[in-house]
Amino acid sequence: MAEPVIAVAGLTKRFGPVLAVDGLDFSVDEGQVCGLLGPNGAGKSTTLRVLVGLVFADAGQVRLLGRPVRPGDAVLARAGTMIEESAFAPYLSGARNLRLWWEAGGRRWEDADAETALAVADLGSAIDRKVKTYSQGMKQRLGLARALLSAPDVLVLDEPTSGLDPGEMREVRQLLRRVSERGATVLLSSHLLAEVEQVCDHVVVMDKGKLVAAGPVQQLIGASGSVYLEVTNVRRATSTLKKVKGVTRVTPEPPGLAVELDGVKRSEVVAALVHAGVGVETVTTRHRLEDAFLGLVGEE
Repeated sequence: MAEPVIAVAGLTKRFGPVLAVDGLDFSVDEGQVCGLLGPNGAGKSTTLRVLVGLVFADAGQVRLLGRPVRPGDAVLARAGTMIEESAFAPYLSGARNLRLWWEAGGRRWEDADAETALAVADLGSAIDRKVKTYSQGMKQRLGLARALLSAPDVLVLDEPTSGLDPGEMREVRQLLRRVSERGATVLLSSHLLAEVEQVCDHVVVMDKGKLVAAGPVQQLIGASGSVYLEVTNVRRATSTLKKVKGVTRVTPEPPGLAVELDGVKRSEVVAALVHAGVGVETVTTRHRLEDAFLGLVGEE
């Protein structure tokens, strides 16, 4: 089997008395979009900073595209990164910022994949305005464009949808899918679990610097679906649904109930309730990754 694109083994990092990352192990294969999840202080940003050569590990090893990661290593040129908040020179235009950042690495602007980067930024005429006039969402999109200038094999992103409105979030999701489809590998951290569930095919869950779980999203959340129903009669709805094939669990949560489904459609569940004389006010799909995440790290 080919070596993973990202391989983390026994990664440990301290900041004084604080153990930020504690013997972390995980890997990401080529073409995967992997979400790095965990509560605040779990060690996600520290892990990403070690991965892209911004911080030295105290112990363990991080390999990128088959090579040990060291600051300044040539392999890092094959990775596009956006760690924490994107920083730009505020009194220069977005376009000028991109060009100067690229040329600061000793590269010719003609060799940058500027067309793709500018298309991703989708800032229109604002690309020629000073960055100090940009909203947070515009700066974040410019940061994604900067990460794509080298047409990277790997994207490492820390909270890529931070500060974006719903439409911009959807654009980022579509971008990440396109990047993955062309064969690139993506590792991103996020607090927006519903976003991760839509974008990522694999997840790594951290808590207090340690690995809690890792694997395909569907494996983590289970193959069954989960919905919340607001109904006019919780007791009758509960007894009715317990008799429906494919309903594996019914939990009353007045004014409705949570229902776990396995192979039965939501429309069939609603039809069964209506046939039994139970009115259905709302049907809401649960954020299953959020439920699994809280079950793994605990709700604090």
